[in-house]
Amino acid sequence: MSTEKTKKPWEASMPQTQFDLMKSILSAPSPIGLEGAMTHGILEPYFKTFAPKGWKTHRFVGNAGVVFDSKPDDRDAFTVMIIGHADKIRMQVRTIGEDGKIWIDSDSFLPTTLIGHEVQLFSEDPDKLGSFRIIEGGTIEAIGAIHFADAKLRSGDRGIKKTMLYLELQIHGDKPKAQIEALGIQPGDPIILNRPIKKGFSPDTFYGAYLDNGLGCFVAAEVARIIEEGGGLKNIRVLYTMASHEEIGRFGSRVAAGELRPNAVIGADVTHDYKAAPGIGDRRMTPIKMAEGFTVKTGSVTSPYLNLLYKEACQKEGIPFQETHGGRDTGTDAMAPFLASIDAATTSIGFPIRNMHTISELGHTKDVLTAIWGTVALLKHMDAKGTCVDDFKDNHPRLDQAAPLNHRAPKEEE
Repeated sequence: MSTEKTKKPWEASMPQTQFDLMKSILSAPSPIGLEGAMTHGILEPYFKTFAPKGWKTHRFVGNAGVVFDSKPDDRDAFTVMIIGHADKIRMQVRTIGEDGKIWIDSDSFLPTTLIGHEVQLFSEDPDKLGSFRIIEGGTIEAIGAIHFADAKLRSGDRGIKKTMLYLELQIHGDKPKAQIEALGIQPGDPIILNRPIKKGFSPDTFYGAYLDNGLGCFVAAEVARIIEEGGGLKNIRVLYTMASHEEIGRFGSRVAAGELRPNAVIGADVTHDYKAAPGIGDRRMTPIKMAEGFTVKTGSVTSPYLNLLYKEACQKEGIPFQETHGGRDTGTDAMAPFLASIDAATTSIGFPIRNMHTISELGHTKDVLTAIWGTVALLKHMDAKGTCVDDFKDNHPRLDQAAPLNHRAPKEEE
């Protein structure tokens, strides 16, 4: 009988030290446009614990994204860029009311999911420009009490609108607006949810805020560590990329791709557990689900040959994965090379989660671990094959050469 010690790394429970690293990455305060806490504060020091001296860290002028380059002096090597995005969706201060309410923009959050949750507000110090302060203890509110809601809102026939949301800082007494203004709070100040991940009730699950997409950065970082601890790669150059501004248009990743011009790009991001999603059965979504392995996306701009290499590598190692599809757009940083107008093969991998863009995003460590080890297997597979640009140029599928397929009966179960 298989024991925890004899299981493959993606079959066993995530080690506590690895979980703690994942938690620290996910909890870094890095709202859109202010990602330095995660990129420079957590990830750079972590990479320094294992990266060889020859590596280079690329920083950018217009954003806090960062790229860790495994072979900066070997520009002729086949180059793979693995992208997670460090930015978190955030709320923003819109205006301060006379009653002391701080009216906010909910951005990419569903307004109803924010009510009553504790948040952190970050504000620049007006007396020391460039320095930020943090305010904790506030909650997001909209109605004040059920007693103040109209009949349709009480019954659920009408929902919470984003214009109804405000940050409650418990201000009272005289001149509440002046009390807020004295703190230096300004329109545009970012507000993020305050709930670090915890282990869930069911085995190997975890929940909390901002799995989207510290998980992608965590995966890229752990792929780098495992590869280097295993002796590194001989032929493949890897750009481990922690991008900015994904949530508002994938702007950081396209800059990184445009600057460094990789030959292949892998966007690592969360996706949905469609099998468990409530109320969407009639949409006939691809039935990917949590705890069944990471996802590999087909369609959109993804490269059939790069996906083939992923499948070959995972099947050889026995690493489970699920296939999903993309239409016009992958919805992830896998779009980076096309948006940056460079010629590169690309694909999108993911981890099925529930409750996306809420304070209680829910994931399974098996999906994260299979993404890590599946990508490690891919890089080793490409390295052993001596993969080059011409391999991709010469391996575009030819449907005019497709073989005929006749009806066949399903295999009988033993």
